Amino acid sequence: MKTIRRLIYAEILRAVGFVTLAFLLLFFFFDFVDQLGELNEGASRGYTVTYALAYVALQVPNHLYELLPIAVLIGTIYVMARLAESSEYTILRTSGLGPRRALGTLLALGLAFVALTFVVGDYVAPAANRTAQALQARFLGDITMGRTGAWMKDRQDARSFSVNVGALASDGTMSNIRIFEFADPSGRPLSTLKAARGRFSGDGAWTLYDVERRDYAQAAASQPQVAIERLPEWRWATTISPGMVSAALLSPDRMQTIGLFQYINHLRDNGQSAQRYEIEFWRKVFYPLSCLVMMVLALPFAYLHFRSGNITGYVFLGVLVGISFFLLNNVFGFIGNLRNWEPWLAAASPGIIYSLLSLGAFGWLVLRQ
Repeated sequence: MKTIRRLIYAEILRAVGFVTLAFLLLFFFFDFVDQLGELNEGASRGYTVTYALAYVALQVPNHLYELLPIAVLIGTIYVMARLAESSEYTILRTSGLGPRRALGTLLALGLAFVALTFVVGDYVAPAANRTAQALQARFLGDITMGRTGAWMKDRQDARSFSVNVGALASDGTMSNIRIFEFADPSGRPLSTLKAARGRFSGDGAWTLYDVERRDYAQAAASQPQVAIERLPEWRWATTISPGMVSAALLSPDRMQTIGLFQYINHLRDNGQSAQRYEIEFWRKVFYPLSCLVMMVLALPFAYLHFRSGNITGYVFLGVLVGISFFLLNNVFGFIGNLRNWEPWLAAASPGIIYSLLSLGAFGWLVLRQ
């Protein structure tokens, strides 16, 4: 069995590596073509071809994370179909590679791909993405979310705050900051604050610069008054961390799993809807396990009998199956968010459905033969 495992693992690793490299080179080319427009925009600010290539290279870990499961599917289908076509798999079966052992052998290799996908998606890709965003912000402008920026909430004792951050610079400096203070539970406005810039302090506070503060504390009196202050600097104590600001400004699928979990808790503590982030959290939990699903999907191809020349058709069929899996994965995420499904169910359903279908096909082929 060691010899059989070594043979199968070597063939699959070689095929998956080739498919992954081909996909990464293709996406690298597309990303570089997309950066040509940015080169024209940032040329006056020193954004050269070298920086564009560095930015594109920093996108590779994220593409690797997204492409690993489908590369595993295509590579494994190719190996299984080729072994079946040359009758090598029939010889392996007569040598003791039964259905259970075949399934266990592929799942063991699949666990290695699961670990690789998790490490790349949770550590390498987020770090590379932060570096890429900082590189672009240095030449092409700050990180922002449309014209409105990012909205967050914070709750402190009997007061609540609605916070808007317009953009985040590469050095962590925030710009166009607005803070609205309300009294709980009445919701009466207490003050508003505008700041041109702000930085994170190490003691759980923000240091704001060029501040204009309007105090409405006396607005409930018979003769309302608004006190206006203009200050060069203001310290504001808050529980909103740099990671939470980045999470509000960036797509949640680019975050670490632990960062998503902390941001979800922050949203819950402040009475905000966390459905979208909860679904993304569970998708990040289950996404590496899709490598196991891909392995199970590929195994039935080893039990098919066909003449030479049909491998391309079966690999193409496998690609369509893999694409349908990822489409369903995205569709379930959107539907779960709209229909308010349980987040873990919306994230896990595609994997469960395809695992059952592939195991059913595998069992039918084994029983038929």
